[in-house]
Amino acid sequence: MLDDFLVRAGLAGLGLAVAAGPLGCFVVWRRMAYFGDATAHAAILGVSLSLAFSVSVFAGVLLVTTVMAFTVSGLAGRTFHMDTLLGVAAHGALAIGLVAFALTARNGLDLEGYLFGEILAVGKQDLAVIWAGALAVLALIGWRWQALLTATLDQDLAFASGLRPRREQLVLTVALALLVAVAIKVVGALLITAMLIIPAAAARPFSRTPEAMAIIAAFIGAASALGGLYASFVWDTPTGPTIVAAAFVAFLLSGVVTVARGRQLT
Repeated sequence: MLDDFLVRAGLAGLGLAVAAGPLGCFVVWRRMAYFGDATAHAAILGVSLSLAFSVSVFAGVLLVTTVMAFTVSGLAGRTFHMDTLLGVAAHGALAIGLVAFALTARNGLDLEGYLFGEILAVGKQDLAVIWAGALAVLALIGWRWQALLTATLDQDLAFASGLRPRREQLVLTVALALLVAVAIKVVGALLITAMLIIPAAAARPFSRTPEAMAIIAAFIGAASALGGLYASFVWDTPTGPTIVAAAFVAFLLSGVVTVARGRQLT
């Protein structure tokens, strides 16, 4: 079954979706979208360093994104406001990564694949890495779920409960860096944040509990991955952007449903 490239692509998309759904909910709740951008853009620098030192792209991206995430978390509020620091980090990391890629890339390597993903080229080993990373993200979030929720909703309550909000922030930082490392093969560095935010935002109108929102976001992400993959195959469009476009359509539909419900209530 895994010899079919479309099957491998579909499974890769599902692996990304099941991890990005719950993690994306925390990104939305904590308003960390720009933080996700900064981490994702740093992935290109990780790719360049991996090529320069002939190591695994996954390892290089994971190292650089983790360093970026921890650096931004540590400096925020000390030297610059968070939004300023994230803006500098996001664009600076992307620019340095692109320059480093031009200097280190070997002939025949396609930058577009790392920017927008190449899900159709996912191999069996890539698939194993994607699912291992996705399950690790789910395990990390599941382990700290209640603590993460408490720290997200009310930091004073978290302190009163014996929790350390700073530690929960670091848990999300590690989970985000890990997801970026496994997702770059699927949707690319420029579109990773979209797969975190859009399914979670689309799930919000249909959710009564945080757990329900996480599950619905995962389902919307999975449907977007499979629907975008099919649309890309039929219309011969770039697969990564088509997957994100499918998620955007789901978000628009959720908005229509929200407006219709509001009119019924009035």
